[in-house]
Amino acid sequence: MIRVLLFLSLFFLMLHARENPFFPVQSGEDIPLTSNQTTKLPMLKRATVTLPSTARTIESVTVTYKNLDGSIAHKKVTIQNAIDWHLPIFISQNYNESDTTQFIEKQSKKSSKKIKYKKVASLKFIAFYVKKNKLKILTKDKILRNFLLVKPHRIVCDFKRDTDIGSLIKSLKEGSLFTKIRLGTHKGYYRVVIELDGYYSYKLDYIRGGYIITLL
Repeated sequence: MIRVLLFLSLFFLMLHARENPFFPVQSGEDIPLTSNQTTKLPMLKRATVTLPSTARTIESVTVTYKNLDGSIAHKKVTIQNAIDWHLPIFISQNYNESDTTQFIEKQSKKSSKKIKYKKVASLKFIAFYVKKNKLKILTKDKILRNFLLVKPHRIVCDFKRDTDIGSLIKSLKEGSLFTKIRLGTHKGYYRVVIELDGYYSYKLDYIRGGYIITLL
């Protein structure tokens, strides 16, 4: 009789035993809840990218975006166009054809206007004229050397002449690629320092009556 009672007791204990006694019982409060709610982000209007003064071409654009499942993906578009680093690059979904047409027409009118050299500084033996990325130097003096220096970025030109004129400092108007012209005298030559608004290479060409510096 005792054996029968022990057997029945063990049988009922096995029926009510948990599958794994080493883990606690999960209640409704213990089970983590998931949510389909997503963070509400504002619609893209326009983003602006400003490039450094060393930039000359834009090779490609890569967009990193998030999919519905939360995964991150990338889309690369090859462009390979020349750019003006002074102007920002815009990213926008607000495409307005009429605004774009007006902008293109306005730019065409600007480009169609003939831009002339403007005199920005002069002495009795040298004069400086600016047009966009070109600096015309009119002088009869022979150029001895020319080179580029940084911090600030500037072009240095030495001209042969014995003179004692002291110094000349001329700041150019805002928006010019050439920001300042400085002239100082040395024994047997005078030095012209042309400060720039960013990083450039340049070429110097000989013309009748002087020289032309072109920023690249």
